Amino acid sequence: MSVLFVLCGSALFYRFLGLAGVETFSDWVRSARMGLVTMFVFTGISHFAPMRKDLIAMVPPALPRPDLLVVLTGVLELAGAVGLLFTRTRVWAAYGLLTLLVLMLPANISAARRGILLRDRQATPLWLRVPMQVVFLAWTWLVK
Repeated sequence: MSVLFVLCGSALFYRFLGLAGVETFSDWVRSARMGLVTMFVFTGISHFAPMRKDLIAMVPPALPRPDLLVVLTGVLELAGAVGLLFTRTRVWAAYGLLTLLVLMLPANISAARRGILLRDRQATPLWLRVPMQVVFLAWTWLVK
């Protein structure tokens, strides 16, 4: 749930900067794109931070080397965030992030069903997690 707050809160923050005269954030699309960049930097870094062990536990048991999958997805999230910053790579980065969001949904579903703890709290329940993932997918699509 905190990821949704990071996305929305940072997008609003960037938009307020735009309203205060920062040209880079002069419209909602640019602010929303930077909110998405912020979200993916936030989630990407978590793959290498103390939360790493929780993310490894989220990986469905049938998949091999959950530790490497967490590293790979963290690197891809960070690369996608950087790619969104540049006009030449923005669309490719968005498509990559869309693919990543779709591929990671089963891990989120598995974590919710197995009652995995993330930072000592239950993983986001399915009734909320799936709609959140749809928001992330739509947001990524709209800012590409």
